[in-house]
Amino acid sequence: MSISIPDLVSVRARHPEAIAEAAGRRVRRPLIGDSGRLMIVAADHPARGALGVGDHRLAMANRADLLERLCTALARPGVDGVLATADILEDLLLLGVLDGKVVMGSMNRGGLAGASFEMDDRFTGHRAEDLERLRFDAGKLLLRIDYDDPGSLRTLEATARAVDDMAARRLPVFVEPFISRRVAGGIRNDLSREAVTRSITIASGLGGTSAYTWLKLPVTEDPDDMAGALESSTLPAVLLGGEVGRDQEAAYERWRKALRMPTVQGMVVGRSLLYPAEGSVETAVDTAVSLL
Repeated sequence: MSISIPDLVSVRARHPEAIAEAAGRRVRRPLIGDSGRLMIVAADHPARGALGVGDHRLAMANRADLLERLCTALARPGVDGVLATADILEDLLLLGVLDGKVVMGSMNRGGLAGASFEMDDRFTGHRAEDLERLRFDAGKLLLRIDYDDPGSLRTLEATARAVDDMAARRLPVFVEPFISRRVAGGIRNDLSREAVTRSITIASGLGGTSAYTWLKLPVTEDPDDMAGALESSTLPAVLLGGEVGRDQEAAYERWRKALRMPTVQGMVVGRSLLYPAEGSVETAVDTAVSLL
């Protein structure tokens, strides 16, 4: 699909109500379709200032290019939907590509990449009431926990309240938990079995009910440890894709092993499919779908 930025800008400037009208017309679907699996393409990185892909620090900064990649991915067989912030989802609504797709809103993007307050991850994106009003299908939130940073406690409390707000509306919320720490001025997520297990148990217990809570989890650094980590909860889970790596085949093999686990229901993958290290978006998406 060829993206016309002037057309999108014109609609936004002259007819902003078109966004709500498009949301109202959108054809919805169940969260889990006939395949019994879930394949979601993620594009909520830019709102946290995380624009880099591999060695290209501003890869996701070109909105027309990003939208073209998203439209290509959403058109591939087996892709169930998209995760993004309001601005991107509204562009996709205006482009008319979200009918019959799962639409997942990103809820907290306040922990800007590289900021001193990165662990105080405020809810600056979709609220539960926004997702309900727009007839979106789910929400997602990021929960990084650094035992040495008080900002993590504020994020924990806000996350619990978001879980409550989503459950009150019977909307699924996907919690993406990590045990994290600062290393050389940056944030490093601990992907050991112990850390992933601990993050799962913390996330599973947040809020007054876990009835609508899903987990969005990384694969452990040793893929053979993933089964043990997943034994710590009965909540349904999806795998996250993570950074673009040079050895994409190894990443596919890690996903393939983890997808055999009984709680894993699918994948939410972003940059590694939208900006593959090798090959086209179509090939990368089709390969990921084949793993399901």
